[in-house]
Amino acid sequence: MRLLPLAALVAALSLHAQTYTLGPDSQPKAGVPHGTVTKYILPPGKFYPGTPHDYSVYVPAQYDAAKPTPFMIFLDGSGFLKSNVDAPVVFDNLIATHELPPMIGIFIDPGVLPAMSANVQNRYERVFEYDSLSDRYARFLVEELIPAVSAKYNLSKNPDDRALAGVSTGAVGAFMAAWNRPDQFHRVLSFIGTYVAMKGADSLPAIVRKTEPKPLRIFMQDGTADHVVPGEPYGTFYAGSWPINNQVMFEALEYAGYDVKLVMGTEGHNMKQGAAILPDALRWLWRDYPKPVLARLPGAMNQPEWDPRAKVYSTISPDEPWKRVGGSYDQIGGLASDRDGNVFFSVPAENRIYKSDNFGTVIVFKGQSNGATAIRFGADGRLYAFQSLTRRIVAYGPGSDERTLAEDVDAEDIAVTLRSTVYFTDSVHRTIGMIDSGGRVRTVYQGGEIAMPSGLALSPDQAMLIVADEFGRFSWSFQIAADGSLINGEPFFRLEMPESGWTSGVHGVTVDTIGQVYFATPLGVQVCEANGRMAEILNPPVPGAVSAVLFGGKDWTMLYLAEGGGVYRRPAKVTGNFVETPVKPPQPPL
Repeated sequence: MRLLPLAALVAALSLHAQTYTLGPDSQPKAGVPHGTVTKYILPPGKFYPGTPHDYSVYVPAQYDAAKPTPFMIFLDGSGFLKSNVDAPVVFDNLIATHELPPMIGIFIDPGVLPAMSANVQNRYERVFEYDSLSDRYARFLVEELIPAVSAKYNLSKNPDDRALAGVSTGAVGAFMAAWNRPDQFHRVLSFIGTYVAMKGADSLPAIVRKTEPKPLRIFMQDGTADHVVPGEPYGTFYAGSWPINNQVMFEALEYAGYDVKLVMGTEGHNMKQGAAILPDALRWLWRDYPKPVLARLPGAMNQPEWDPRAKVYSTISPDEPWKRVGGSYDQIGGLASDRDGNVFFSVPAENRIYKSDNFGTVIVFKGQSNGATAIRFGADGRLYAFQSLTRRIVAYGPGSDERTLAEDVDAEDIAVTLRSTVYFTDSVHRTIGMIDSGGRVRTVYQGGEIAMPSGLALSPDQAMLIVADEFGRFSWSFQIAADGSLINGEPFFRLEMPESGWTSGVHGVTVDTIGQVYFATPLGVQVCEANGRMAEILNPPVPGAVSAVLFGGKDWTMLYLAEGGGVYRRPAKVTGNFVETPVKPPQPPL
């Protein structure tokens, strides 16, 4: 049975359960070369300390050690090796008919931390490993398991050659590993996935809808009786309904444009249907190989009812990814754009400020910058900067001459108005300072509700000052009074928090001409509508936290960001504006 509408899921309970049996492709066949399965133990590592992992490796008879080999990792791996599934037999048969490339199977079980004595209990890691939404398990695979297997076999480094599979909670683990590391994995097989409220997986559909699509292909399976009985048609478990949440997850992936398929049957929380359809699921997952799996536009974009409001692809295009500007540097301190759209970036450790023109040519603008970090252009054409080594805010002229504006201050970021009023965040003292056009320095916010003021940006009409909080979930909007004071502040913008760590990690902020606000975060660039709702997440160019974001380039239609030691840019479908040309944005949707 193909997927069911939500309204039909409960009605489907009255249907007779289907019978699922292993087909010919799951049975040994005469004349088909058989692969080998070897058991190993992965010693404890840094991600799950003290915890070994049992795993087995299937190697096809056609394996050629001289060639990088595709592979597939199965979570709860020993379950896929049992006779009721027998994944190695399926591999043998589909590889023999060239419906799968010769590939290695890695079947890994969740770890168990051994007890210190027979009188105490082990620690069972399965839920922590698989249900968590952080990148810990992905890093475990990439940095510990795969290198261990690569020491024995020639594994491909191409993400199109790498797939993940899981059952139940393991399906969440498989999906999250690919979601967090699409540079490593492009294919996911999800059986009876636990996309319910156990450790946050119920939030995934909303995140998927808002996030720039990643190059993933996902096959999903569930049954209408999964944790459902006639007396409890909406689910027997506290965490929610497996059939409904698989449907909602599927719809979110469809909405975002993913290559995804959901097969809904009538079984419960078991592998009866999954085992029966495993050959077809693998065929679908690996179809058209070695053609790459690419991010793609949602099909609905071509329909007349398409609503472009705050959509990722109303901001950027999938075929115009981030491209590096210049080379690799030490940690980038800040970004700034001049009136011509040239982009400047500071590298405190190198004591330099660089300039990149609209063609991407990079030169040194200022050497001996005294560790300049935050930088911003003013309408007077001067580049304002905070010098971390001297604790001064200065302004550089076109010839890089230097004028001091404030001394003995700390500044995480700065913003400059049309009238050359300078605002700066002081994360050390949790305040916001101001330097007026006459050079007077004063504190304009010390309320304490902003735990760690970081990034700053002016609204496109310069009526509001937007203040990011590096610590908390909410970033703030203040009205700017006639004397430059900040009034009527509110925790206006609600951002998504990273799963790992305990702070939001928000740094730089910028805006476009329609009032949308762009926040540099560990999850990527989070885009809020002018009404405060977070609507989009633009993926970072490489795994890591984005530290700065702004518009620049010709006509201010290029979006730039800083991540680690790199500056990147990509064309945007929206525009920014220079400080000397304030624009009134339209009324936001309410």
